[in-house]
Amino acid sequence: MRKLLILAALVTAPLFAQVEGDIAVPYMPFEVKMGKGFNEVNANCLTCHSFGYVLNQGRQSKKFWRGKVDKMIVHFKAPITDKDAAIITEYLYEEYGNGKLK
Repeated sequence: MRKLLILAALVTAPLFAQVEGDIAVPYMPFEVKMGKGFNEVNANCLTCHSFGYVLNQGRQSKKFWRGKVDKMIVHFKAPITDKDAAIITEYLYEEYGNGKLK
């Protein structure tokens, strides 16, 4: 019983933590390139995550970008059509690619 009470105290203690003053969340602007295909990116990708996800990948090959789009479709069940997947891949490669196909 004693162990249970200690465990309950440890679990609930953070609920009573207080912070003096206001907490400011920093604003992180992301430079978004408005190229051909951005509408498809906006409609299919940015509904689930920020553009920072794209920028954090760095400049990558066309195969890499297609793999990311396919991952979103297969593993995360993003409802992206084949046509939009091709457009999104092309946009990512043109705007954030490294010039390599593979």
